Amino acid sequence: MPRKPKKNVAEPPRIRKKPTASRKMLLPDARYNNRLVSKFINCLMYEGKKATATRLFYGAMDEIRRRMDREGAQDRSELDIFLQAVDNVKPFLEIQSRRVGGATYQVPVKVGPDRATALAIRWILGATRGKKGRPMAMKLADELTAAFRREGEAVTKRDNTHKMAEANKAFSHFAY
Repeated sequence: MPRKPKKNVAEPPRIRKKPTASRKMLLPDARYNNRLVSKFINCLMYEGKKATATRLFYGAMDEIRRRMDREGAQDRSELDIFLQAVDNVKPFLEIQSRRVGGATYQVPVKVGPDRATALAIRWILGATRGKKGRPMAMKLADELTAAFRREGEAVTKRDNTHKMAEANKAFSHFAY
């Protein structure tokens, strides 16, 4: 009995990853013309309220400017303080769980630049949101100035991450 020829069976459609708002699409903010500021405002935003997040961020930057004027430290702009604060919080090591032979190890791995920035922003905002009783712009200004001085909750989180990675250095050969 002759076989029937196969019908043209189309390949299943490839599932493509949905494009995300990447660095290429991110426009710089209006006041400082900086993409990191724009990224920070987007991370600060809740429920699509970008105007509120922008107002809070610029309010914090104005508060930092006022504090610098009071202290007489006018050699740095508030943008420089923000950028240095984010750099001070960026981790260069973190730990990841790896399952090897039925056991789970905490393996230290290097952090890429994009992830380091994302973690720094997340930790600064987490520390800011964890404080209660004051307006958000004031809390954000406090945390950014503390991070600039290498103090505060976000820098402590970074130091704890580095300590955990250092303590688990013996398992670094599991990293791949």
